[in-house]
Amino acid sequence: MASRRPNILFFFADQQRWDTVGAYGGLGSALGLTPNLDRLAAEGVRFEHAFTCQPVCGPARACLQTGKYATELGCFRNEIALPLDETTIAQRLSEAGYQTAYVGKWHLASTGKEADFRTRAVPPERRGGYKDGWVASDVLEFTSHAYDGHLFDAEGRQRDFPPGRYRADATVDFALEFLRERDARSPFFLFISPIEPHHQNDHNHFEGPTGSKERFADFPVPGDLEGLAGDWREEMPDYLGCCAALDANVGRLRAELERQGIAGDTLLIYTSDHGCHFRTRNSEYKRSCHDSSLRIPMLAAGPGFRGGKVVSELVSLLDLPPTVLTAAEVAVPDSMRGRPAQALLRGAADWPREIFAQISESQVGRCIRTERWKYSVVAPDKHGGRDAASDRYVEEFLYDLEADPHERTNRVADPAYADVRRELAARLKRRMVEAGEAEPAIERAPVS
Repeated sequence: MASRRPNILFFFADQQRWDTVGAYGGLGSALGLTPNLDRLAAEGVRFEHAFTCQPVCGPARACLQTGKYATELGCFRNEIALPLDETTIAQRLSEAGYQTAYVGKWHLASTGKEADFRTRAVPPERRGGYKDGWVASDVLEFTSHAYDGHLFDAEGRQRDFPPGRYRADATVDFALEFLRERDARSPFFLFISPIEPHHQNDHNHFEGPTGSKERFADFPVPGDLEGLAGDWREEMPDYLGCCAALDANVGRLRAELERQGIAGDTLLIYTSDHGCHFRTRNSEYKRSCHDSSLRIPMLAAGPGFRGGKVVSELVSLLDLPPTVLTAAEVAVPDSMRGRPAQALLRGAADWPREIFAQISESQVGRCIRTERWKYSVVAPDKHGGRDAASDRYVEEFLYDLEADPHERTNRVADPAYADVRRELAARLKRRMVEAGEAEPAIERAPVS
């Protein structure tokens, strides 16, 4: 018997730029890259201005699973396990009668040598409450490449990818297996986390499906990359191939939901943990305040999210945990820092006017992004891999996004913007306090 509460299928890309989805225009639209996601947007809701709260894999995932900021959880960099006493969205949904299942990259079980599950099966107590289905690796890039590798099932058995099977396809194969074998008497929450389009660290390369280099050899250059160094010229074709593969797999999942007759009863959410700037802003691909790191695709279609709507307000990754709980008719705890996105569809007048992000590992940084401004500060005497926060920051970036949408001209030291900086510093401090941090001192950038 069908449940009144919707099934929820959460598809979580890794390091995907917002402009690779055709519904947003840009790269994705010019190349016809994502027909399945474009259909999802046309049927559901597209969040035009969506941003991560942490532009690095592990911290962003910790935030998403709990609804808390990374500094509150202690997961301010990669390789810090999610604390066992934290309550996750999967646990809350399980208590409400949902089957919970996880497939793909977890990245929340290991803490250095203390508990290193990067290449071993994640034990049940480290799985964040996903107890009815589990085929995952803690760090998928450590157990696989584009055309080889494995995940681990709930019993800790190695599940190899079939020879010649592309990794994103094999990952979704396991998700389809859950959908076909689940108990149809209760709703499900299925979280799917491929590693694509994240780069393959040990190969120092993005790994799209065979033929990606030829298929996407000619691509329109995004304005935030044009004229800059980095490795986007050689790496973008494979990156785009990864994104196209994710789109095809969204199509496979939706076809299965339709085959089972549950497509109309299933809420499908698609987003990413952060973006990708192709080594144009620092020495790697993320961990910066720029929109190329922070801005992400975010789509939802299904019960409560229909009609081809576009939400223009600024939305954070932290808004998705309460959104999921609200969709499932589960109470949203006060500990969650975001707000249900359903409020925006009802015309919420008090929605926050800025996005707050913590930047860790490469630095100890904080930033806010409003409709017009980007303002970022950095702690000069702290190390991002060791320190979570600071009581002292120095202004680092100020961008006028209205005049400079690609963030090419830093105004932080320009005395003409002193009033803007003061206002943004006050707003940033307020958001830091709201996130449980102590109010810091913010020093001016040297005047040019």
